[in-house]
Amino acid sequence: MSAVPEGHVATSAALPLLARADLSRTLAWRDGRAVDAAAFLADVAAVAAVLPPHADAINLCEDRYAFLVALCAVACRGRTNLLPSARTPQAIGEMLAGHPGSYALADAAPPAFDGRVVRMPPLGVHGERHDVPTIPADQVVVIGYTSGSTGQPKPNPKTWGSFRASTLFNVAAFAALPALAGAGDAHIVATVPPQHMYGIELSILLPLLGPFGVHAGRPLFPADVADALAAVPAPRVLVTTPVHLRALLREPLVLPPLAAITSATAPLPQELAAEAEARYGAPVLELFGSTETCVIAQRRCALGEDWRPYPGVTLRPQPDGTLVDAAHFAAPVVLADLVELLPGPAFRLRGRHADLVEIAGKRASLGDLTRRVGALRGVEDAVVFQLDDADATGVRRIAALVVAPDRCEAELLQELRTAIDAAFLPRPLRKVAALPRNETGKLPRAQLLAALRE
Repeated sequence: MSAVPEGHVATSAALPLLARADLSRTLAWRDGRAVDAAAFLADVAAVAAVLPPHADAINLCEDRYAFLVALCAVACRGRTNLLPSARTPQAIGEMLAGHPGSYALADAAPPAFDGRVVRMPPLGVHGERHDVPTIPADQVVVIGYTSGSTGQPKPNPKTWGSFRASTLFNVAAFAALPALAGAGDAHIVATVPPQHMYGIELSILLPLLGPFGVHAGRPLFPADVADALAAVPAPRVLVTTPVHLRALLREPLVLPPLAAITSATAPLPQELAAEAEARYGAPVLELFGSTETCVIAQRRCALGEDWRPYPGVTLRPQPDGTLVDAAHFAAPVVLADLVELLPGPAFRLRGRHADLVEIAGKRASLGDLTRRVGALRGVEDAVVFQLDDADATGVRRIAALVVAPDRCEAELLQELRTAIDAAFLPRPLRKVAALPRNETGKLPRAQLLAALRE
């Protein structure tokens, strides 16, 4: 494996859909069979031929290979893939209303939206050979939506040129790993959905622009992850989240040999990374980024807390977060994360601006409080958050949800008194069977408040 990240790309350039001209290489694994690049290009051409010519598509495909084909077919028609922040009927309906003329593209039957649904045609049945298409570097191929501070979905457009540049940094990061250096093509199994930006970067763009094939499924349970890994050849890369990694480690499963594990979407505890490295004999790379920036830094948190930014990425601390810039950005981006710059270059995360709370003149980080609650004996999962409404004294109190089957709430609170300041003791602290995480492991605030009430 080898790759050299590209610098800034002129907007007039047309860039190939695949970084390698070898059409015999395996691009994906689907239904137990290898799909080579030639068959993939035939599928892309067949799907592009049946798409509405002047409309953007809400890509709802569940099968990862179908999502990959759909994304490329839409892009090859000169249109944009729209990715809602959720795949609920309400979110899809709002996106259809906000993008007149758009349609939902799906490989399974989604809710009906007045005929604005296009079903994917059968894949893997097209024998024609096609040249590798090119896409203008400045074409917006994806708009990912995230919920902003107001709760309204916020669009984040991604051009083909910026996607290509950021992905090649990810390719270079993998190429630097001893288990992958010179090992030929690696094969990815991902537990994250392809509609999420982390899922796109690590399981959709990597097969297009690097020496990788990808498993078409999205295994969720540990046994399914083990089966998916067994279905692809070595070297294997597991793309996952802290939630899925913790679930894997709870099971006495023997996984096929891994070359690397990646984690994102939530902070990865150092002890969890160290346990995974010891169990599976593979480095765990934690990736840092956002929908706005894509991945911009990495670290092996089992070995230390310092992050290493990708080449050309600059960070400038601001009063309300961090200004991030890179050659492939259309404009600098302000993230809510607070950083401490170190030599190297390197940096450490010091929480998020919105994560800091102040009570009785004292300040604390909700992330740090969550870490301390999660470190209590018997706690399997936890989250600490601030309530919306003030109490009789005018203070917005701290609350916690905890998964701890063998502990009682009173014991946990008593133990917490030695770990955190009394001003930040969670009141209430509620035991729950499971935290209300979404499919990427995040905890939507509305679901937290609902779980607290229940």
